[in-house]
Amino acid sequence: MALASRNRNMFFWLVLLGLFAVSVYVLRSVLMPFAAGIIIGYLLDPWASKFEKLGMNRTWATVLTMFLLVLILVPSLIALFSIIDSQLGHFINVLPKYLASFAQKVEPIIVSLQDRFPALEADKIREAIRGNMGNTLKMVGNILRRVLSGGFALVNIVSLLLITPVVAFYMLRDWDSFVKKVDDLLPKHSKKSIEKQAKEIDNILSSFIRGQLSVCVLLGLFYAVGLYLVGLDLGILVGFVAGIISFIPYVGSIFGFVVSIAIAFAQFDTLMPVIQVVGVFMVGQFIEGNFLTPNLVGDSVGLHPVWIMFALLAGGVLLGFLGLMIAVPVAAIIGVLVRHAINNYKESSLYR
Repeated sequence: MALASRNRNMFFWLVLLGLFAVSVYVLRSVLMPFAAGIIIGYLLDPWASKFEKLGMNRTWATVLTMFLLVLILVPSLIALFSIIDSQLGHFINVLPKYLASFAQKVEPIIVSLQDRFPALEADKIREAIRGNMGNTLKMVGNILRRVLSGGFALVNIVSLLLITPVVAFYMLRDWDSFVKKVDDLLPKHSKKSIEKQAKEIDNILSSFIRGQLSVCVLLGLFYAVGLYLVGLDLGILVGFVAGIISFIPYVGSIFGFVVSIAIAFAQFDTLMPVIQVVGVFMVGQFIEGNFLTPNLVGDSVGLHPVWIMFALLAGGVLLGFLGLMIAVPVAAIIGVLVRHAINNYKESSLYR
């Protein structure tokens, strides 16, 4: 009898989970601002709670928290975008010169390869390099054109800018009441187990998301300042993007390193600036591995880098940018549930 009841409960939760997953997939095109608002509300909840402890009611604590966020974020973004805009303008003007310089510097390598391997056809290698460079620039241009001119993308951006702050405000204001309502709906016989798992999930998410976000911003600032001091064109943009996408293990540093070396190789006539670019990324990786990640993220997060990469890839393929936003929280939840399922299995008669 107990086994039949447990099977019915499991069937109910599996059906509910399946319906939820299908709903997210079907509505993925309109969920992004809501998911962003929920994540922002979750990240800012500790600050609003601190203001509550100082004697504010929840509404005024939420208003103050959102005001401080806007006060910090908006001037920073305006300054960053103005610098990036000036760098992009300069880079577009000197791009033909850099392409010619790159081709000129590659020429001795092609000649050397032909001397060592006479069977190689140098003209075909040159044509392949020019063709790949042209195709790459054409592809980047097409992507930018689609992003800037696509009506659907424009609707998404507008909805993200207008709806996300509203959702974030209400989620932040009513966060405690939402948690209480969900807690009241939990089944009585398994409430303690669910609360234990939810607490573990919250610890992982708070450690990883808040910590990793801090690491990405600090690393992006370090790379941007370092490459700017080296004198690399687009150094601020490449460095900041490399830091921000560092939440994908190894991808951010590899992307920034490869792009920076390519630009430095085309821009500079001496080897020293290229070595300095390499030094910026070596120092950045040392700081991240030995100071930022251990102190801000910690070692007890429980998310393996391979699991994070798989979750981000799967989320991006299935749900696009929305999938990238929710990939890590979903991966953390699945990881906690799997660990508890394994523990329950080892305590069951089936294992023993």
